[in-house]
Amino acid sequence: MSRVIHVFRQPERFVAGTVGEPGDRAFYLQAIEEARTISVLLEKQQVSVLAERIDALLTEVARRFGDAEAAPEPAASDTDPLAVPLEEEFRVGTMGLGWDADSKSIVVELLAVSEEEVDESVVLDDTEEGPDALRVFLSPPQARAFAERAEKVVSAGRAPCPLCAEPLDPEGHICVRLNGFHKRSPMGDAAADPGE
Repeated sequence: MSRVIHVFRQPERFVAGTVGEPGDRAFYLQAIEEARTISVLLEKQQVSVLAERIDALLTEVARRFGDAEAAPEPAASDTDPLAVPLEEEFRVGTMGLGWDADSKSIVVELLAVSEEEVDESVVLDDTEEGPDALRVFLSPPQARAFAERAEKVVSAGRAPCPLCAEPLDPEGHICVRLNGFHKRSPMGDAAADPGE
């Protein structure tokens, strides 16, 4: 079967979002252009890395080319939920990122998980062999807005433990920095002894 590459040259929307409760969330990226909507599933860490790399790429493009458009004022925040029905096109394995000087756009490419090792020459290329892909061209303001929303989506989950930075669960947390030892808090001691 030949490879399918979904290309969005002027997306009206490219956002990160989640489905589910903190601690059990599924992360998606969704691109919308005209009547076409593509959603791909990925890991929380992938969303975080993509946001960081987009910020770094915009900074580097501005530094190298002195392009005022590459260090833009962010676009208006998109706080709307993901469009429904949410149908996963594929799970993201490899991600690619680049700068298209002709269109002055950030190019994000997300490749489907593949059983075979992905050759880096497949990323941002139209070869007929390789995993399916989603390729999105973002203006610098769109890219900055995507990165800001993605960072908010990632940080909106469970609060991190102040000692080990692992997510805190509502049921409790065994902190590796304390070797599983829990000190009682003064409030906990007072609550345990109602005679005081």
